[in-house]
Amino acid sequence: MTYRPELIGGHLALDLVNTVAWRLDPGRTVDRFADLPNVERWLRAVGVTTDRAAVTRRLRDDLVAARDIAYDVLASLAVGDRPARARIDALHGLISEVVRSASVEVSPFGWRADDPGGAVRLAVWRLFEDEDLGRLRQCGDDGCGWLFLDRSKNGSRRWCSSADCGNRARARRHYERSRDGSPA
Repeated sequence: MTYRPELIGGHLALDLVNTVAWRLDPGRTVDRFADLPNVERWLRAVGVTTDRAAVTRRLRDDLVAARDIAYDVLASLAVGDRPARARIDALHGLISEVVRSASVEVSPFGWRADDPGGAVRLAVWRLFEDEDLGRLRQCGDDGCGWLFLDRSKNGSRRWCSSADCGNRARARRHYERSRDGSPA
């Protein structure tokens, strides 16, 4: 089956970390970037490239490194923990490296990278700079592990996708209620 990127994180950097499916369930974990064509599909879906980009192993490895560094920090923040100093230092290295090599454009004003990997690393920086990380959440499904920005009015979003993880949880609760309520 052809990989179709699911862009549910609310930010490119979160969609990057969500390229690992079932991260918290080692028996089901799937790295969507294991195949180079999937990396290309993802880059097009998030708007980093518009054409068929030449995705190399080096680009994929750079994206995976950025993804893993960002996830280590973001996952801690999403559950209310303080990230380890080593993780913060790795994030600082990731961001400072790309900022040194990026150019500044005036109209519209902003930092620009010359390559897709740099553009994604800049997006990671923008997440930390521009977004309210108090709204960062981890999916309520025990095995999912996907992260998202809860943009609901009352901050009550629990699932990466109500139609996927949320529906599975509702079905599980219904099954448990019907099983518990049935005669023995």
